[in-house]
Amino acid sequence: MKFLGLLPQKFLGIDIGTSSIKVVEVSSWAGRKKLENYGEISASVLYKKQFRTSEENTLMLSSRDISRAIRAILQEAEIKTKEVAFSIPDFSSFFTTFELPPMTEEEVPQAVKSEARRHVPLPLGEVTLDWQIIDEPRKDKDEKIKVLMVAVPNEIIHQYQSIATGLSLKLMALEAEIFGLIRAVVDRDEKEAVALVDIGARSTSCSIMNRGTLKISRSFDVSGNSLTERISKGLSMDYKQAEDFKNKYGILKTQENSGRENIRDILIPLIDLIVREVDRVVQGFTLRENKEVKKIILCGGNAFLPGLLVHFQEHFSRREVEIANPFARIFFPPILEEVLKKMGPSYAIALGTALRGLE
Repeated sequence: MKFLGLLPQKFLGIDIGTSSIKVVEVSSWAGRKKLENYGEISASVLYKKQFRTSEENTLMLSSRDISRAIRAILQEAEIKTKEVAFSIPDFSSFFTTFELPPMTEEEVPQAVKSEARRHVPLPLGEVTLDWQIIDEPRKDKDEKIKVLMVAVPNEIIHQYQSIATGLSLKLMALEAEIFGLIRAVVDRDEKEAVALVDIGARSTSCSIMNRGTLKISRSFDVSGNSLTERISKGLSMDYKQAEDFKNKYGILKTQENSGRENIRDILIPLIDLIVREVDRVVQGFTLRENKEVKKIILCGGNAFLPGLLVHFQEHFSRREVEIANPFARIFFPPILEEVLKKMGPSYAIALGTALRGLE
């Protein structure tokens, strides 16, 4: 017999990334959130291709193949929890913001659906819409209503449902990656505007949060894979060796490369392109909202690229710049502290997605 509240509540978050799948299991008991387990598998371990591609806006492998990879993680980590949430990649989601004229709360849903026809590039019957009001008009003023809307193709949703079914998991939620990332790395009590820079394998995104609300999210093609490919071509080496060089030398100003061309010189044009794009998003937010971004948080698998933090700190000298540490507010065995700190930026989405189940 189970007594509600006396047993820990457990939940899984699964992030199907471009080059790897990450699973995080968390629990909540007596108000304390705890890391129960985690695991990861790289696409290269099972296949010669990646788990997903932005070019086709879909998962590249069949649901059966991805289910096989996730099953391997669950078995290796001995994870028994069945309730799960999946993150949906940004390139499979369509974000937009728009304004509605003053209206009652009851009128907003129909108005959003009508406005969606102007913004979503697919028939509304082929997508699922989610939205939130990002700026509530003051009751004493006749102001427009600002809305953030997310549209996800139903085909994508069906793929994730198929994966969960194949694993005998109970799918409780699907959400865009950015919301899991926000949940994991931004303090709920944060009063200042914060920019999240997620440098992933396939793309980089810059999203700005203000007082608990996502204000803007922009993605661009320069990514971790772009950096590795630039080294591979510049030094005529295979991809694996180029990846090793990237992770070892990054954009450090002082490098000993055994006579090879300085890796910084190869990578800095692409890194500066990321910096300029982030600067453009930040400045655009400031002009529109008349509010400064006080902090920039580096996320994703490339956040620990040697020299990257210092480079961002030098460019954005008026703002605080730090690397994401999503496990900082989660209880875990002290022996894991250094490991979790290093892997935190790449696990942030999986962790944040898992935490949704505890809300």
